[in-house]
Amino acid sequence: MFDTISSALPRRGGIACLLLGALTVAAALLEAPYALADGTGSAATPDPAPAAPSSLGFRGPGTAIVVLGYGLFPDGAMRPELIARLHAGFAQALLAPASPIIVTGGNPRGGVTEAQAMAQWLIRHGIPPDRVHLEPDASSTAENAGESARIMRDIGARDAVVITSTDHLDRAVGDFLDAGVEVVGTVTPDQVPLLAAPFGSIA
Repeated sequence: MFDTISSALPRRGGIACLLLGALTVAAALLEAPYALADGTGSAATPDPAPAAPSSLGFRGPGTAIVVLGYGLFPDGAMRPELIARLHAGFAQALLAPASPIIVTGGNPRGGVTEAQAMAQWLIRHGIPPDRVHLEPDASSTAENAGESARIMRDIGARDAVVITSTDHLDRAVGDFLDAGVEVVGTVTPDQVPLLAAPFGSIA
């Protein structure tokens, strides 16, 4: 399936784009707590009420990046909330280039499942097709967790960074723990530095 997708993708400059993206995300992480007060380059006081700390960062090949699906529009297009989750997963993927990525979600609309739509988006943005693993059958968070756990066993991943929306995070982590998956990190869309957004901005 991915052979057809990947053959239609532009290959030239893909690695350079990913490297540039990773450097930009890393720079954004270092600078995220600060804003420039003026043109002199001095740092302003950090925001007194920052977002909850993110687990966005470097991981090895034993840690899967699991992006949870979200309902599609009737024609199979992705809703903004799902694209926001993909932005977060994409940023984590740039910073952890050895980690496999699992996209999980069934609920087909317009002949496309959530997982298929997410995989196509990631590949279109330069993620190698063989790095993306689809779970296209789950119709609930508990099923997302159980099916992701099965894929993780198959590919030799021992733990996971879970990517989902903030208001869904507690339930998702609980379901993954119940499925026997060690959750070593979580990332939500609101934890991704703004400087990383251009690398995942095209729907």
